[in-house]
Amino acid sequence: MKTFVRRLTVCGAVMIGAVLGPVAVTSAEVTVPFQIDPAPYGNTNGSFDSPEVRCVAVLGEQPGVARVTSPADGRPGCYQVADVRWVNLSTGASGAARMSDDLGGAPREAVLRTGPGQVALVAVPAYGTTVPGFATFYVP
Repeated sequence: MKTFVRRLTVCGAVMIGAVLGPVAVTSAEVTVPFQIDPAPYGNTNGSFDSPEVRCVAVLGEQPGVARVTSPADGRPGCYQVADVRWVNLSTGASGAARMSDDLGGAPREAVLRTGPGQVALVAVPAYGTTVPGFATFYVP
């Protein structure tokens, strides 16, 4: 009887771990907001007809990967024509990516394979009348 109870306890613990393990992994996702400020005609305060552009860096979906995209709150998001330049301050690696064009159902995003470490990024729109967006964060 003792052996049966032990086996049942071990099986129960394994089942609970199998159920809760993926929940712990998916709950580790973090979003880091940043914005690209317009400066139409050199006006660094922006303009009512050119609102700021909000972006987020989504971290924790995959190890060593950051995804730059529009926030899920429904407001206008990242420019579709923007270069995202990054440097991993922990390893010295650097790179660049371009935001996808949002055509054919593809989400407007850039996937950065930075590797784990502290990352700094600059989002530079193709339009010359904006101030680049800047963000720093830790990629797990």
